[in-house]
Amino acid sequence: MSAQLAAFKVPATENEPMYSYALGSPERKGLEAALTEMQQQLPFEVPCVINGKPVKTGKLGKQPIPSDHAKHLCTYHEADEATIASAIEGALAAKEEWESMPWNDRAAIFLKAADLISKKYRYKLMAATILGQGKNAWQAEIDAAAEMCDFFRFGVKYVEELYSQQPSKNAAGCWNRVEYRPLEGFVLAVTPFNFTAIGGNLCGAPALVGNVVVWKPSPAATYANYITHQILLEAGIPPGVIQFTPGPPPEVVAQCINNPNFAALHFTGSTFVFRKLWKDIASNLDKYKGYPRIVGETGGKNFHLIHSSAEVKNAVLQTVRGAFEYQGQKCSALSRVYVASSVWTSGFKDQLLEQVAKIKVGAPTDFSNFMGPVIGRPAFDKITSYIKKAKDAGGEILIGGSTDDSTGYFVQPTVILTKDPKSVTMQEEIFGPVLTIYVYEDADYEKTIELINTTSEYALTGSIFSTERKALLFATNKLRNAAGNVYYNEKCTGAVVGQQPFGGARASGTNDKAGSISIFYRFVSARSIKENFLPLEDFGYPSNLV
Repeated sequence: MSAQLAAFKVPATENEPMYSYALGSPERKGLEAALTEMQQQLPFEVPCVINGKPVKTGKLGKQPIPSDHAKHLCTYHEADEATIASAIEGALAAKEEWESMPWNDRAAIFLKAADLISKKYRYKLMAATILGQGKNAWQAEIDAAAEMCDFFRFGVKYVEELYSQQPSKNAAGCWNRVEYRPLEGFVLAVTPFNFTAIGGNLCGAPALVGNVVVWKPSPAATYANYITHQILLEAGIPPGVIQFTPGPPPEVVAQCINNPNFAALHFTGSTFVFRKLWKDIASNLDKYKGYPRIVGETGGKNFHLIHSSAEVKNAVLQTVRGAFEYQGQKCSALSRVYVASSVWTSGFKDQLLEQVAKIKVGAPTDFSNFMGPVIGRPAFDKITSYIKKAKDAGGEILIGGSTDDSTGYFVQPTVILTKDPKSVTMQEEIFGPVLTIYVYEDADYEKTIELINTTSEYALTGSIFSTERKALLFATNKLRNAAGNVYYNEKCTGAVVGQQPFGGARASGTNDKAGSISIFYRFVSARSIKENFLPLEDFGYPSNLV
């Protein structure tokens, strides 16, 4: 076997270089060509993919184009009960061969997938993300190209490090070692609409350490996720290892977690759904062979805390990006700002409104638009309702607040000023381009920190803006449990694989830190092996001698 020929070392791992898509650049032309081609060919038909073969159930769902909802990007065949049963059976049948495959060969498959994304499929995957999920070119580049490549390449690096963690001590005549087994059973990956890369990572991370996976993609990201699955198959993933099963979430998920071979849930989505799934899994414990692993990242009510010493222009620009990139549809998106009164009146307010007024909103195929549509009708209606709730509660709309769903689901960037730090839009997740600001007296910095800590049930991301180290450290210590990712003088979005492991606690999830070695511990079950080289001469102890 090739595994016996050498101690393999994976290639040096670096973050995927990002293109700028500047006017006239080759990458701009390449992406525009991919968008044109895709628009000419839509709608696409997406099957379930079971054991590497397309399965068409005949029950069709649609993925609308959120910037032009009269059109849809694809129709997809919804997995039915028989399809899910085949997916689970096929995954379990593929399990022995996959987990027994030499590590270097599993690694090579994911490294090849990253290279296919980086080169051959970059623009196609980005075009599907732009049209289907409403991202502009830069946001699609960050997500579908760079982050997806990073998840796969750094994943290989981290698993190499994990496997190398071995006992440091061996008694005379013995050799101790640890093998990191995949879980017994299959993993269910339930993935969100807002990041194509998360879809790849939620099924890819468990598979990389030898697990088999049933993948339930979000209806609003079906086509980009289907392309991702096709790339993994082309890279060499054996057909049954990752089963692609689009369909209605409650039915697909329920059938999987009711199966006695269910071993783990890898989830990104809403807090409400995650909590329900946790309860459902708990109620099924007597069915399972073991205790399923539950790994989840949900929502956030992410904050910027702006101290009186903050540099105003930077705080303003970071706030605009944090709140309004990708229409506020990131788990880490900025939603609430606490700003010192002296900063608010000395330029922050005026500069913020000036910058927000510059934001262009429209179809992401127009490269001049900074913001695109929100993902669909339910999101549009929810965001609109929160703007109304803020008004009804006495909030002042400083800018924005208008919406238009005639062609696409467009919401103007909205800034609300509140005098109540516990108002509804300071506490509840909105997942849209709505930012609420509370102005605090400079002397109330400590009290404001306590407000941040107690106002929201979430604890995902937060930023502290100050030129005084003492203020940064004080807030960081007091907010120790209020965010899993904290930033100094930097927006609360934009964690990079290999640089800032991502995840939060409290209602925001299990904080298992995607983009780091930590996530892989959750999908292995270690086994210690002790080998004895010398025979035992006598069962008695020296102390037994008299």
